[in-house]
Amino acid sequence: MPDVALTWLGHAAFRIDSPGGKRIYVDPFLTGNPKCPEAEQQPERMDILALTHGHSDHVGDSVALTKKFKPEVVAQVEVKGWLGGQGAQIGELPGINKGGSQEIDGIRFTLTDARHSSSADDGTYLGESCGYVIEFENGFKIYFAGDTCVFGDMQLIGRIYEPHVAVLPIGDWFTMGPREAAVALELIGVERCVPSHYGTFPLLTGTPAKLRELASGVEILEPQPGETIEL
Repeated sequence: MPDVALTWLGHAAFRIDSPGGKRIYVDPFLTGNPKCPEAEQQPERMDILALTHGHSDHVGDSVALTKKFKPEVVAQVEVKGWLGGQGAQIGELPGINKGGSQEIDGIRFTLTDARHSSSADDGTYLGESCGYVIEFENGFKIYFAGDTCVFGDMQLIGRIYEPHVAVLPIGDWFTMGPREAAVALELIGVERCVPSHYGTFPLLTGTPAKLRELASGVEILEPQPGETIEL
């Protein structure tokens, strides 16, 4: 089977083309994202939409995208229910929760812990922030940490799921910065990392260069917004 193709869309938004041809969007903050290339702000298709939590810089264009493409929606139960209340097309299944998994067309999504908040712009409670381990049709696994600080149970995520690549926030201020992300990489035990949630706004000062300096023995992949890398 072909490799997993991962495209960074700026901030914490990603497009994934799976080995089996499924197109997945994670946290599709597109039209309001100053780092998302204009050509990427209107998707051509979408089979699966996965959300880590309810903040608007992650939910992004989800409501409109579900109406247009009717993808399978993977999200924590509170977030998925709230989306339905906003008019999103979410299907009949409730959302999953931490430790739970949902399999769609041979791709398995498992919700993991994350340490962060989760709410709508008006303050509505939307559960807790989460991460994902996504296992693709060929067995390749990516750990999307979501918005989080470093925490000791990342070691359990590495032990249980054995991801091949970790996508970690490094911007600081709202999430961990490079110093904490370097420790997270030690706990998870991966050899490759894709940094995210940096450079979008002036407050997000963490850089891949700083993470590379601190994360000994880990390959820090640094796609530019709109760039696709094969994993």
